[in-house]
Amino acid sequence: MTPGLRPAGLRPIWLVAGLVAVLLALVAGLAFGSVALPPAGVAAELLNLLPGVRLHSGLTEREIAIVTELRLPRVILGLLVGGMLALAGAAYQGVFRNPLADPHLLGVAAGAGLGVTVVIAFRSTAGEATANLPFGVPFAAFAGALIAVALTWLLGAAGGRDRSPATLILAGVAVSSFLAAAQTYVMQQHVDTLREVYSWLLGRLATAGWHDVLLILPYAAVTGAIVLSQRRELDVLTVGDEEATGLGLHPQRSRYLLIVAASLGTAAAVSVSGLIGFVGIIVPHTMRLLAGPSYRSILPLSVLFGGAFLALADLLARTAGGAAEIPIGVVTAFFGAPFFIVVLRTTRTAAP
Repeated sequence: MTPGLRPAGLRPIWLVAGLVAVLLALVAGLAFGSVALPPAGVAAELLNLLPGVRLHSGLTEREIAIVTELRLPRVILGLLVGGMLALAGAAYQGVFRNPLADPHLLGVAAGAGLGVTVVIAFRSTAGEATANLPFGVPFAAFAGALIAVALTWLLGAAGGRDRSPATLILAGVAVSSFLAAAQTYVMQQHVDTLREVYSWLLGRLATAGWHDVLLILPYAAVTGAIVLSQRRELDVLTVGDEEATGLGLHPQRSRYLLIVAASLGTAAAVSVSGLIGFVGIIVPHTMRLLAGPSYRSILPLSVLFGGAFLALADLLARTAGGAAEIPIGVVTAFFGAPFFIVVLRTTRTAAP
């Protein structure tokens, strides 16, 4: 890549803006809900979690318990899931050179949905006999998502050894359609489980304690480390395979590594949150418009703003419906569907 064409890196002002967005989303998610708390007191209580810090927050013991034991795990989970989905979406958009690519492109959503549906249906049939099984909904979603990606990978090589982006996309559509049909059949055979299945399919961040956070944290770390380490390679891939090869890069190897890492992170995210759409489209595309086309900016900013976006969407889901909580997937779709249309129109207008 010539020096004149080298995309600019991450500007400090955008990094600061991303960190501020995360902090604001964290404080807002902890302060507001069925019981409203003063943001200043919540911020002071957060600082009290740091070693050696002891501030007077003005909160009662009950309010402190609400912040640290009930809301904090859920908000942290939202930050992690949102960051992973946005990062995976940005990686897919770079690998497939398509601004409309999202983390569910290769069948992750369909595989996770089928896995969860099968487990819920099996438990409803077997009853107490499954109470001590070593797996549950998160495991079923994670395993189903990875199996779907593996099937897409194998199907993408059916016509030859070269798995091109277009071939993988078509394979993902085929696998998703097949798995969705299988899921529909299982649901039709176990109509008594529809409510539980749909509550998962629509997405939720309800968590009791830190179990879900600790469950996906290793996958978030691995996914983030691999994808962020490939940000310069993604910039080169956007120019073309020939130039990338001329610069000593192995385009196919980089694509495969990014696809595996992004799929792993997406599988982990959906295993604890259900199917939350549009985060992987809204956030990376917005970062591209605001901070420029370089993936050295898009990837880290997607992690920060993706986490903040989902944490705030979860806050809206918890508070907008009064006593009844709105599924977070409905909230993200409310913002994502119009955004998707705008992106589609912009892409068509920019096309020659």
